[in-house]
Amino acid sequence: MIRRALAAAFAAALATLALLAPAAPTAAQDAFPAQPAIGTPKPFAVPASESYRLPNGMQVTLIPYGKVPKATVSLRIYAGALNEGENSWLSTFTGQMLREGAAGRSAADIAEAAAGMGGNLGIGSDEHETTLGLSVLAANAGDAVRLVGEVAQRPDFPASELDRIRQNLLRALAVAKSQPQPAADAALAAAYYGTAHPYGRPYATEAQITGYSLDDVRGFYQQNFGARRARLYVAGQFDRDAIKTIIEQVYGGWAAGPERLRLPPQPQPGPKVLLVNRPGASQSTVRLAFPAPAAGDASDIPFRVTNALLGGSFTSRITTNIREDKGYTYSPGSGIGHNPGQAMWTFDADVTTDVTGAALKEVFGEIRRLQNEAPPQDEAAGIQSWLAGTFILQNASPGGLIGSLATRDFHGLPANWLESYVPSVLAVRAPDIQQLTRETLPLDKMTLVVVGDLAKVERQLKALPELRNVRFRRVTPF
Repeated sequence: MIRRALAAAFAAALATLALLAPAAPTAAQDAFPAQPAIGTPKPFAVPASESYRLPNGMQVTLIPYGKVPKATVSLRIYAGALNEGENSWLSTFTGQMLREGAAGRSAADIAEAAAGMGGNLGIGSDEHETTLGLSVLAANAGDAVRLVGEVAQRPDFPASELDRIRQNLLRALAVAKSQPQPAADAALAAAYYGTAHPYGRPYATEAQITGYSLDDVRGFYQQNFGARRARLYVAGQFDRDAIKTIIEQVYGGWAAGPERLRLPPQPQPGPKVLLVNRPGASQSTVRLAFPAPAAGDASDIPFRVTNALLGGSFTSRITTNIREDKGYTYSPGSGIGHNPGQAMWTFDADVTTDVTGAALKEVFGEIRRLQNEAPPQDEAAGIQSWLAGTFILQNASPGGLIGSLATRDFHGLPANWLESYVPSVLAVRAPDIQQLTRETLPLDKMTLVVVGDLAKVERQLKALPELRNVRFRRVTPF
């Protein structure tokens, strides 16, 4: 307490002296040297790696990397929502049950084993994959490979844990249904992909979750997990020969299982306006969507630059306009969601109810401005440097590098895709950005979802010229 009081008194004295001190002369302030120019980003050099396939079809990628004595193990299995059929969230249920026991070990045993290696076993699932990951001290890399293999190949699916996982999922669904953002996501997915495709059904129903049995979970696992759908990544510091021996011992006997499922969607772009009513809402949640170039297409990298300049970065045009200049929203942003063979560009924002129409007017205006005028070269160059820099930073750790390599492999991109990313970003020209905006984001093909107080919002939307000839439809996403 005495030290804290002395520190506070000392800080107060310094503040008083600062107030009494004369201001620095303007000339002295101007004497500071100019900021150095930003240099040209260097290409990203991917560490040397080794990829091979086990006789049962499982693929392995080993990446010796870095000087920190740690290793990251990540097993990607192509089994997710795409494989559920109409049984939404069954893959999530299965993924959650994986961590509850395997090879005779309880969930507590598994957690203790991972902690003893210096890590924590993470398990997640999405539309396409179930992922098991563990970062450990380098000396424990082999044990981490074994633990991940046990959980993936020998799950116990204890009946005693089934209802607890069910209740967790029911709570997660209840929370999602109470919030406008999941409602907007569900409405957009259904309208864009159609409910006949798993992409169009991102949420389960209470009846589905309540009805899933242990046999359903086991059945999903048996039908969808296997070596031919799996790829193991190990990155960091490890003994390559020892790890290869362990991988063969642990995974060599895994049944091959089915080939990866391919289920291309049939996107249904607009023009569409979908409205979800939330009476009394103080904000409107907005989703704006268009088809985008697929990963690996000739326009893929140029459109990533376009997205970053338009809405995908903190200094983007849309963010500067409706957040910094006008204060309509706190966290607007755009992004590209890549699925195999197709992609969707979305703009997301939560805007104050009374300025919903005004905010969309500005968003449409920024899109149209970029369609009509190529950006200044310095603006484009700044965004390119930012994209290149963040790409290098995100690959500066074993986990980040595994994520990029797994994305490359998931989409079947060329082996040199990571190395060519930075040069490809820097090669985009300002006229390319203008042309891609014109080709990819035609306002008469938009899909727009607005969740909010429709008594106040709908008339604002109908006053926008871009929406005057578009049919408005009210939907209930859950």
